Amino acid sequence: MKVRDVLLLHGWGFSASVWENLAARLAPRYRVHAPDLPGYGAAPACVPYTLESIVGAVAHAAPRRCHVVGWSLGGEVALAWARRAPRQVRRLALIATTPCFTSKPAWTCATSPAVLKEFGRSLAADRASTLARFIAVQAKGDARAWQFAGVLRDASERGTPDSVLAAGLSVLSSADLRREMRWVKQPALVMHGARDRIVPAAAGRRLARALPDARFRLLRSCAHAPFLSQPERIAKMLRAFFDE
Repeated sequence: MKVRDVLLLHGWGFSASVWENLAARLAPRYRVHAPDLPGYGAAPACVPYTLESIVGAVAHAAPRRCHVVGWSLGGEVALAWARRAPRQVRRLALIATTPCFTSKPAWTCATSPAVLKEFGRSLAADRASTLARFIAVQAKGDARAWQFAGVLRDASERGTPDSVLAAGLSVLSSADLRREMRWVKQPALVMHGARDRIVPAAAGRRLARALPDARFRLLRSCAHAPFLSQPERIAKMLRAFFDE
């Protein structure tokens, strides 16, 4: 019997409403779940706010068996969850995901820790302007940037406590899942925009090579959120992958 539940995990700074368009395209075939990550929307925050505690909260509320789609931070959560619960997470679709967000020796396809630290300082000083710039960077270069920048603005979590946003940045800064990738045995589909300015496409390629059973799809005209600029294309890819 095929798994019919699909769970969508959003990225840092946005609510689950960012999935509305894609979820509507998947809903005729699957039971779609799009929860807010801990601390977003009505979801209580984790204490302590760590990648492991986020995974625990998501796994506890999720169906017993499901396919998982993760975007950006949600992709890191999905990877850690798949490693922890291989019976619960059946197939894994990762959009603009990296196992290590910050650059390290032998891992240069990432953001400098200094850049991330400066972003955190800007967020604390002027949250609204910093999030607006973050949205602009995500859309920049996408052939349909005009189409989804507004969606990102609408999904931007204005009500999320500053402490949750700061803790989420800390998770992005500290998480390094590279050594765990060989233990993520589920079939995986890694999708990445060629014009992504947040997570370089090279990180997606290396992630796909590190996973035991993964395929990589480069979306040449897309930036950081291809499911917003090309929702039907992404939905088609997901349907084909989940129905194998």
